[in-house]
Amino acid sequence: MRRLAILTVKDEGAYLLEWLAFHRSVGFTDVLAFSNDCSDGTDAMLDRLQAMGLLTHVPQAGPFPKGPQWAALNAAEGHPLMAEADWVMPIDIDEFVTIHLDDGSLDALLAAFPQATAFAMTWRLFGNGGVIGFEDAPVTAQFTRAAPPGMAWPWRASMIKTLFRNDKSYARLGVHRPRQPDPERLAAQVWIGGTGAPLPARYARIGLYTPPSSQQYRTHQLNHYALGAMESYIVKCGRGRANRDASTFDMSYWVERNFDTVEDRSIAPAAARAAPLLAELRADRVLGPLHAAAVRWRSARFAALMRDEPFRALFGRLLLTPPTRPMSPERLAIFLHHARRAAETVAQPARD
Repeated sequence: MRRLAILTVKDEGAYLLEWLAFHRSVGFTDVLAFSNDCSDGTDAMLDRLQAMGLLTHVPQAGPFPKGPQWAALNAAEGHPLMAEADWVMPIDIDEFVTIHLDDGSLDALLAAFPQATAFAMTWRLFGNGGVIGFEDAPVTAQFTRAAPPGMAWPWRASMIKTLFRNDKSYARLGVHRPRQPDPERLAAQVWIGGTGAPLPARYARIGLYTPPSSQQYRTHQLNHYALGAMESYIVKCGRGRANRDASTFDMSYWVERNFDTVEDRSIAPAAARAAPLLAELRADRVLGPLHAAAVRWRSARFAALMRDEPFRALFGRLLLTPPTRPMSPERLAIFLHHARRAAETVAQPARD
């Protein structure tokens, strides 16, 4: 059974080998990796990994009117790997599929839910943990504190990426979920959320979030290490965003994701199983030096950005800002009151 991960990267060479070793070990048989405008050697690493038979690399050249990620997804739709895949998942390099069943593999997940046509992988937001400096060490071991389950806001705490059966039920790829469903196939769709229960039928058509629940990560989750070390976040800000090329990161992005509320080390067994492949990749005569060069590039890039006042000021704000706290029930009630009022206003018909 072929499981395809679709990845878009730019200047992520320092993280590439960990991500690839992990997802190959979890059970993705194929990786279709798109690169664009790399300055740190990520593209050269992808070329080497392709030569080793571990992924397929497609370099992209801009401009990208809707961002490089959308360009990659559009290109992936016509790629031969897409036609051969039984299951497909567009995924980012700061996201790690984490299965809480049996041996933690995709095999275990698919065996537990043979009726499923899609798995909504709800983000679990992992905070910065107070880490300032970038370190060349596995992300999954460095950042182990995360948002608690069941948060109703920020809405990103319940946002999904989707692993879906590639059976022509959907005509187009999307960043978070497949698009353009076939109306004649809607009734056959079974979307499974992280509670292990089927999601409402509407998810076959629409839906970017799963309902907040204390059990929303019971069977599977998507660990989202969106922040990393403060130095890494600054470099990320200097790069821009994959799906909106001109957009920049700021403190709102940081505050809405920097939850260190609870410890979550559930990914550790899967990471340990991936460790031998990671060690093999880092020891490769070509990949090893390329990885080391990407690490050096990241440190040099941070130093260069610190000569620019806006980035230096942003770094200062990161150092000032404590971890984000989940809203108390009282504050959440106030927020949801205004959200409901806004929704009611939008729903009211226009009056003369």
